[in-house]
Amino acid sequence: MKIPQVSAAGKITSIRLVIIAVTAIWIKTIFVLFLGFDLKITSAAEVPFIILSPIGSLLLLFGFSFYFTKTVKPLLFWTAWIVANALLYGDLLYYRFYTDFVTLPILFQFDNVGGLGPSTLELMSPWDLLLFIDLFILPWIMKTRTKKGTVITKKKKGLYGAAGVVLVLFTVGIGLFRSPYLFAASYDRDGMVKALGPYNYHLYDFALGAVTPFSRSLATKADALPTLDYLKSKEGALTDLFGAARGKNVILISMESTQNFVINREINGEEITPFLNGLIEDSFYFSNVYDQTAQGKTSDSEFMIDTGLYPLASGSVFVQKPENTYYSLPHILKEKDYYSTVFHGNERTFWNRENMYNALGYDRFYSERDYKVTEENSVNYGIKDIEFFNQTAEKLEELPQPFYSRLITLTNHFPFLLEEEDKYIQEADTKVDVVNRYITTVRYEDEAIKKLFQDLKDKGLYENTIFVLYGDHYGISEKFEEGIFEILGKEVSPVNHVSLQQVPLIIHIPGQEGKVVSRAGGEIDIRPTILHLLGIKTENKLSFGHVLFNRNEDHPVIFRDGSFVAKGLTFNDGVCYESNSEAIVPAKCIPYQETVRQELELSDDIIYGDLLRFLK
Repeated sequence: MKIPQVSAAGKITSIRLVIIAVTAIWIKTIFVLFLGFDLKITSAAEVPFIILSPIGSLLLLFGFSFYFTKTVKPLLFWTAWIVANALLYGDLLYYRFYTDFVTLPILFQFDNVGGLGPSTLELMSPWDLLLFIDLFILPWIMKTRTKKGTVITKKKKGLYGAAGVVLVLFTVGIGLFRSPYLFAASYDRDGMVKALGPYNYHLYDFALGAVTPFSRSLATKADALPTLDYLKSKEGALTDLFGAARGKNVILISMESTQNFVINREINGEEITPFLNGLIEDSFYFSNVYDQTAQGKTSDSEFMIDTGLYPLASGSVFVQKPENTYYSLPHILKEKDYYSTVFHGNERTFWNRENMYNALGYDRFYSERDYKVTEENSVNYGIKDIEFFNQTAEKLEELPQPFYSRLITLTNHFPFLLEEEDKYIQEADTKVDVVNRYITTVRYEDEAIKKLFQDLKDKGLYENTIFVLYGDHYGISEKFEEGIFEILGKEVSPVNHVSLQQVPLIIHIPGQEGKVVSRAGGEIDIRPTILHLLGIKTENKLSFGHVLFNRNEDHPVIFRDGSFVAKGLTFNDGVCYESNSEAIVPAKCIPYQETVRQELELSDDIIYGDLLRFLK
């Protein structure tokens, strides 16, 4: 875009013009805050503060140009305009799929943000064009309405700057008054945006990103001791199943984007997951396990299962902290002579896996370069699951035993694309195309797993193996959930939204009688549950997880944004609900909130401070 050129007498960054620009972006921001983001308004008193929150930071952002020469002012003015609009629209697109806000770390790992790359158009709306209407209005104002001789005096600059600073301080002060844990619980980005406004939030996020790299160099062994004491207290009692799979191979199957609602569900009289439904009858099926991933998605699920630590609230541990010391499942199992591998039909660099797997103690990573990948056997993000499993089964047969292997699927990935010849079920008939397609890719994944099991039986690997199948994270974001509720016959509500975050967890031990375990839990509990079945005690294993067979029902299942579920309660977006009635009961969640803050803070301390180097 060509920057309008005007004479020195016509100051294009006059206060009047800046106020017009700030007002235009402020109005757009208000519309996006209330219509684009699903911010939960708990009281009418919040509304005026949300409306006022963006003004101070916008005034300061645009007023920055006042302090430079007339030749630089136009460039700074339009830079401010681009920054404000890029943040607003970037947040809007990202929120539509992830129900979250862009953070500084996510910008440095954007190639790993599944969904936005190949399917940005799926997230856009024709109405989005209205967000850029001022791009055409402001140049016209510059040319036709700027008065000659406008002078920005030192007094005007001072008053303008003071107004911006006062409004920012007022916004922060009110935010802290209304929520004393605002900055301590910065992982609650919805809460921060509500309290501070999107631009103040991004400024804080930038400052936080600049400070956290120093956490490791400042950490000492003394910082690690409180964490060690807390984790030691989490050792649970043994059950009759302790050692039920002792010495067996372990195969983890990461089921991409698979949510629990598809299990035992039919579409037009056909089962979505016929093989998994049958497998459940002879397996431990954990029907109440939740996705606890954050911005790292699949990499977060891998991290939790291997380390028993929570993911970072912002960005991915795989990308940010591959140099840390970890005490992972491969490390623990290596003490029992297990050989550890990962199989994934994508590039080695995706989510920085090639470096992170070394830190986690894996012996071998089989990536795209180890597979025969062609245009015919690939779709969307890479090699199709059936072909992936066919080639992986041959590689598993060659591994030294016992082995611990994770197999990561790809086909059931947003935007859920599949050729007609690979569809084993008709698309669903909801109002949401993404959901309709999702049904076909889940069904394909189920067929692929069926073929894998048969291959492993034929190769003699089945009987001596424990299989752990889990959904890595949600597949249908909140933007598209209406289609799922149409299938389920449920209403859209905060509690029902949280229930959709359940992912299937199936642990199959050949010859072991099946059982449904309904205790609530999360992905972070998978690691201690595996160790329990292998007959390895979890004491001193430095994990926040619990054995799912006897998990304390009073302990909350903690989500990375500070939400949680606990014993008939659902805490989401700062609101406490009774899970059955959906009645709002603020006082009942208070006893759990301190536990949530404590565990997330301790886990962050371990990761940012690399504290396990002092404890291992």
